[in-house]
Amino acid sequence: MKTNAIRVLENLGIPYALLSYEVDTEDLAAESTADKVGISADCLFKTLVVRGDRTGVCLAVIPANMHLDLKALARLTGDRKVDPVALKDVQPLTGYIRGGVTAIACKKDYPVYVEETIEIFDEVAVSAGTRGLLIQLAPADYLRAVKGTVGAIAQAKTESL
Repeated sequence: MKTNAIRVLENLGIPYALLSYEVDTEDLAAESTADKVGISADCLFKTLVVRGDRTGVCLAVIPANMHLDLKALARLTGDRKVDPVALKDVQPLTGYIRGGVTAIACKKDYPVYVEETIEIFDEVAVSAGTRGLLIQLAPADYLRAVKGTVGAIAQAKTESL
């Protein structure tokens, strides 16, 4: 299956590999997806849709095993605050459903902010724009494809006792 995200990469001449996995609609967590395809959760990047009070909708791309730092993202975007958009608004805004959101070939050309740790990997994986399929590619190629701005926008998840 060729998604719009894959078409964009091909048009840009960006090399990639596809990783497919079995979708469990009861568990769409990015960490579970990383386990299914046999990669580390820190090099699988999930795309979150947020809205800033000044700049509007943007996309935050962070490792599967981290949380979005809303204050850090707001500083990077120039907003006073940013908040995640409601799940019901994700598909109308992006054209993608939960578990398949990608910054590549989004419905609109939203600003994309990427956690800086992306640059330490040789390859990362992101959604191909549909559940059950990931794109694996070089971080620099991903950043070029999404015109991403890199910054410290994520923090480690804390374990609750």
